[in-house]
Amino acid sequence: MGAMNIWAWLIGIVFTLAMLYPYVRIIRRTGHSGWWFLTMLVPVVNLIMIWVFAFAKWPAVDRVKQ
Repeated sequence: MGAMNIWAWLIGIVFTLAMLYPYVRIIRRTGHSGWWFLTMLVPVVNLIMIWVFAFAKWPAVDRVKQ
């Protein structure tokens, strides 16, 4: 049973990293710091930050418009 538990953790870590990479890429393309991905890891904060991020000014987009 112990070996199965190690594999479950390993698969969970790989899956989490696979989900974080595109999240960081999207955030960085908008001109924000890639460290915003940390909000995805906090259960209620992630839902709030999606809304904050959606309506915030995006430096990369604002630079193109000027």
